[in-house]
Amino acid sequence: MIIPLSLANLERGNPSEAHRLSQEAIAVGKRFGEIDLLTLGRLVQGRALVEMGHPDEGLPLLDEAMVAVTTGEVSPIVAGRAYCAMVLVCQKAFDLRRAHEWTAALSAWCDRQPDMVPFRGQCLVHRSEVMQWHGEWLDAMAEAERARDRLSDPPGQPAIGMALYQLGELYRLRGDYVDAEAAYREASRHGHEPQPGLANLRMRQGRPEAAEASIRRVLDEHGDFVTRTKVLSSAVEIMLAAGDTTTASAAADELNRIAAEVDAPFLVATAMRATGAVCLERGDARGALDALRPACVEWAKLAAPYEHARSRALAALAYRALGDVEAAELEADAARRTFEHLGLFRTRHSSTHCFRLRRDLPPAV
Repeated sequence: MIIPLSLANLERGNPSEAHRLSQEAIAVGKRFGEIDLLTLGRLVQGRALVEMGHPDEGLPLLDEAMVAVTTGEVSPIVAGRAYCAMVLVCQKAFDLRRAHEWTAALSAWCDRQPDMVPFRGQCLVHRSEVMQWHGEWLDAMAEAERARDRLSDPPGQPAIGMALYQLGELYRLRGDYVDAEAAYREASRHGHEPQPGLANLRMRQGRPEAAEASIRRVLDEHGDFVTRTKVLSSAVEIMLAAGDTTTASAAADELNRIAAEVDAPFLVATAMRATGAVCLERGDARGALDALRPACVEWAKLAAPYEHARSRALAALAYRALGDVEAAELEADAARRTFEHLGLFRTRHSSTHCFRLRRDLPPAV
């Protein structure tokens, strides 16, 4: 019962108690030579540490646990849980490279385990998320739809909410707002928090008051480092659009503090872009460029084209504010080409879809 109890604490947002229970599981596993229990205990302990804001301690524990998995020492059920946990935690730690590697490993394992339907469904969701980050949106959509279908039969599989939320994210990104709202609502019906995706959708629909109310509520509710980091990024954009520069600035500052502690390239780039957006709104174009240029470098290294283009669109605003029209046009054109490649300008909502903190984005964007 120790492992189910520790997992329940993780799901309830209580990683410290999950960490304590995992230590008990590890001790019992060592005492009786139960490799399955020992592996699960280390997985829970590593995940708990990541969710407590200590990925530098948690990820090595996960690597240690995965040795038993990759060498075939654990049962298939434990192996499936381990692969899924590893991908999930890498994403929670914002380690895109490791998430990509373990998603590929999970996919290969699933191909060898055709009867493990729940794991195959979760695998497809994780694959979709990785594809999304790398700009492979059509393939990501196909994987998310396959995940939804697999996790719908038999009904009652908890990961179905995760698949539906991922579909909502992809629909929103591509400007399919009706389908996005339906997916978020279905995800919520299955117990999955639809935020911050739904708040971002409200912004795209021209409903800033609803977006602001939702993001404020979520900010107040979520104190764990992983969820809060995702919410903070959305909060910067939404609060700037709502004219609340003070709250947006505070959110950007908190992102920077988290990025300094965790030192994950994804977080560093996210925090720098948030800082650049706040500087732009305050009329500090030079300060904005000082943050946005290194953010662009990091996004390029991470092979995250959409995030890269969003940062370049902001850089175009900064260059134009400084009077460098040619540099502004170059950045705007590069961003526009990426958005077109991703399919953003093929929907009727494309004009409002791009990362817009102000109404005077360069025409090319």
